[in-house]
Amino acid sequence: MNQGGIVRKLLILTCLLVASIGFRGAVYGQTPSASPATSAVSGVIGEVKAIDAAAKQMVVRDDKGVIFNINLSGKTQYKRMAPGEKTMASATDITLADVGQGDRVWARWRAGSDQKTVPTTQVVVMSKADVAKKQEQERAEWRRRGVSGIVTSVNPSTKEITVSSRSLMGAQQAVIIPITDKVLMRRYPPDTIPKYSEAKPSTFEEVKVQDQLRALGDKSPDGTHLTAEEVVFGTFKIVGGTVTAIDLATNQLKINDLTTKKPITIVLKPDSVLRRWPENMTAMFGGGMGPGAAGGPAKAGAGPGQAQNQGQAAQRPQGAGPGGPQGGGPRMGGGGPNVADILERLPTISISEVKVGDMVIMSSLPGSDPTQFTAISLVTGVEPLLTMVAARQQPGGGQGRPQGVDLNGSFGGMFGGVGVP
Repeated sequence: MNQGGIVRKLLILTCLLVASIGFRGAVYGQTPSASPATSAVSGVIGEVKAIDAAAKQMVVRDDKGVIFNINLSGKTQYKRMAPGEKTMASATDITLADVGQGDRVWARWRAGSDQKTVPTTQVVVMSKADVAKKQEQERAEWRRRGVSGIVTSVNPSTKEITVSSRSLMGAQQAVIIPITDKVLMRRYPPDTIPKYSEAKPSTFEEVKVQDQLRALGDKSPDGTHLTAEEVVFGTFKIVGGTVTAIDLATNQLKINDLTTKKPITIVLKPDSVLRRWPENMTAMFGGGMGPGAAGGPAKAGAGPGQAQNQGQAAQRPQGAGPGGPQGGGPRMGGGGPNVADILERLPTISISEVKVGDMVIMSSLPGSDPTQFTAISLVTGVEPLLTMVAARQQPGGGQGRPQGVDLNGSFGGMFGGVGVP
């Protein structure tokens, strides 16, 4: 065979190989690198926002918030896949009528197709109900076998991380977490709403003092050590202040920082969670009357079951129930109710219910701009709570001032910090 024929055959084989690699990338959800002259994609993963069966279109918002209009056809295949499955082996055939708003989908194309004009060849679906059920099972596992708090020390020689957390009543407990090669380490990127599925692979060396960290594993009988299976962490910050302006059009709040008195802009994303601290809640924990007042009576008007439940929580001995080492709650330490668990049970509100003059605290993963924060979780109406926390921290009791509260030290690891599934 002449040299020209050999070159032509090699060129054909090379093209076939490249096409094969691109197709496999589409099958497994990996988007092949596109040249600057193309906008080819192999798939879109996100949440279904709307379906127009007549027009054969589906609107999907991906995990970065980008909206895609997905074209469908009579040849589009629909498959239901259970959350947690790694392959399509157990996927079942469904129809477009089985897909609903809020479902999580993976719309797929052959590599090189233009998703703006070409109908998707296959839609893989995880139903909203199945995803919610799976997430609740995983959250329950983290509550039962997890610990959470602020990193207070990192020992490079022993590869141990010490995490501390404080209850609402001021009791503090430290847990030592040895890190081995078997521990899955993951980190939340800055300036994002932490999503467990989007945490990036990380290492022991990236953990820093003051990071918020949550670990899943088996605790020692005394609750002072945890043999970890998985660790997820991030450089979170708790910010608080008085609301000075509200922009409903841009979903932004402006506050004066409690400590620095400087203005800060809080950006609220669709996944940000807003709640209001009930006026009568602080009285259930003894108000601001000092460390000995935790057993004070609940104020009349508490919501159904709240007074009874919170009273039981305050009387529970350390080491028993959700807040103690044996109970396996998500935060460590005894000595009183758990702030994060209380906050997670409060009903959510909208930005329109926040008022100028309200005092708020919020958690964030800071980005490069020190004057702007994306809110992960925000609670308004917290002046009584901060006053009580400040009083708890006074050596001899007495009246505390919200401006004197160390927000990261008091709420880090407990308030809207490290997310789990």
